[in-house]
Amino acid sequence: MAGRRFSLLRLFRRKKEEESPGAAPAQQPEEVQQVQPPQEDAGQERTEEQLRARGRFRRAAQLVCRFIRCIWHEEATFMATGDTANSDLFNAQTSAALLDMLVENGVYKAKQVPAIVRCIHQWLMSNVSDEHRLDKTLVLLTEEHPMDVAVTLLRSAPACDRAARTMWKTLISSRWTKEPVLQILFRVLEYWPAHRRRTSDGDERDVFALAATVALWEILQLSHSWCPGGVKDNFPRLLLTLLFQVFISTEEMSEEVETFWRRCREQRSLPPNPNRFAVQTVKALLRQLLGEDVLMAIGRKCGWDMLLKADSHHYAVGLLARELCRVSCSFCRSIAVSLLPRLSRGEPLWELPALAFLVEVLHCLNPRQCGPSVLQIISRHLRSQCPERRRLALRGLVVLSRDPAMAKSMRSLSESLLELLQDADTDAVQMTLSAFINVLHFQIVKISTPTALKLLEALRPLFDNEHSQLQQLSMLLFWELMEATERSKSLKPHVYLSLVPFYFNWHNENQRVAEASWRALFGAARFLKWRDLEDLVTMEQPWRFPECLLEKDRSRVGQYVRQALPFLESPEKPLRKLAIKFLGIAARSMKQEQPELQLICQALQDITDDSPAVSNLAQETLQIIRAVRRTSFFHFW
Repeated sequence: MAGRRFSLLRLFRRKKEEESPGAAPAQQPEEVQQVQPPQEDAGQERTEEQLRARGRFRRAAQLVCRFIRCIWHEEATFMATGDTANSDLFNAQTSAALLDMLVENGVYKAKQVPAIVRCIHQWLMSNVSDEHRLDKTLVLLTEEHPMDVAVTLLRSAPACDRAARTMWKTLISSRWTKEPVLQILFRVLEYWPAHRRRTSDGDERDVFALAATVALWEILQLSHSWCPGGVKDNFPRLLLTLLFQVFISTEEMSEEVETFWRRCREQRSLPPNPNRFAVQTVKALLRQLLGEDVLMAIGRKCGWDMLLKADSHHYAVGLLARELCRVSCSFCRSIAVSLLPRLSRGEPLWELPALAFLVEVLHCLNPRQCGPSVLQIISRHLRSQCPERRRLALRGLVVLSRDPAMAKSMRSLSESLLELLQDADTDAVQMTLSAFINVLHFQIVKISTPTALKLLEALRPLFDNEHSQLQQLSMLLFWELMEATERSKSLKPHVYLSLVPFYFNWHNENQRVAEASWRALFGAARFLKWRDLEDLVTMEQPWRFPECLLEKDRSRVGQYVRQALPFLESPEKPLRKLAIKFLGIAARSMKQEQPELQLICQALQDITDDSPAVSNLAQETLQIIRAVRRTSFFHFW
């Protein structure tokens, strides 16, 4: 210990002599001889000069000892208490020179690093005009102890005052300290609300993630045209962490976080809520890497406001993902890859926003590489009780189903999708139909007869659904199912019962529904191997369909009548007229004792307040039926 102190004294004395502005230049030997007067009291003057030198040495030694004592023992407690007795330690260049010598010569222990960092911070706070005086010292110290320096700085200056900004700028600008410091900063960011880290002096106090957020924001403000490579390389990790901070600080704010943020606001001007500051940091990050246009595009769609509300946060994250995809698919791909482990672990807090982001960027991924893990995540959310999660999972499934490589893997989801076809959510049913259509279109997977039966039963109510999109998709899926299913006798009754809805929707005013009905009717005719029906569909002769159907399958006339009756109340006038004609033709094939014949007559009789064309047609058809019923050969007519 004594040896180190004497070494410091020698170094300090040499440095003072070199820096002293009044130091006289060295004299030549001959000049020295000229200024040596042979006086009688020379010995006495030399004694006085020695005493003065000893006094200066003693004072310098005391100053060094006091400085070392503060760092080694008291550790800068005086800085917190404002002790004026030690204020001379932070005057001008004295303490800076001492800090330089301590660090450059390694005359310190690891446990004293946090105290040295606090001394540097205090010196910069006391000396505004010379803020880069200790840059080299700080960099050297950080090279050896990056964790202690970064964590101590976050603890000492969580609000990132002027001195702390200078220190962060120095550390990020140095190629030797930039990467380790940024990695420590990112690690602290990821632990909400605080990260417990032990420094070399034994301090185990928490380091708040918001302190790292403030430091990151300051780093991003250093230059609008420069972004540290470490920030750019860790963009996915940073963006996801900051978005999580926005969400969690909006969803729930603990008392310790509120207290911490209130203290930070007392030191400098910051937004009233941490979530708003986290959004500002997200903007700064995107501005540095992708430019101002992305921020403006999200702002025009109120994305930043939605991000600050718990119930709309996941919508805003999806919007952000879409805008990022327009700018850079590579960024989105890297973000999605970072998301997959989090979603696989099933972290409940930010799972919905993460899923929203993933669904929007799925088209940027390679299904062969990421498909299995994505499918596993989606299959779990298909069974979720949350409607929004089910909807997002189905959107992702529709994207995956467009790739032939994923079609076979989706076979295991058939049962879950069949259940969703009965969901009350129209959007969920629509996406389920689309996923089924995409999978069957590739004809890679043959549908088993039990699954086909369940699918036909689930589709039948959708053929007459009030939503035209569901009608169209259900009939297109029926056509795909006929192509992908092996012929089985157990399926034929269900196919027969689909013919009448297809026939009526063939005349639908919606052209897309009409085309889908035509394709479904053609698929049914091929499945049933009914050549006459297949020909009239191919030649587009719908007027021949009722006679062809009722003559071919007399045993189901009653069922066909019950299927046609609801079309008498269709909002489309052509369909109402078509239903009257169909029922009139069906009456020929029915026996007088069949209950369906009475239903036809009653239904036609009730048509009184319709348009004249429809009412007249109904009355004419009813009169013909009643006239024929009086003949004894009604059923042969």
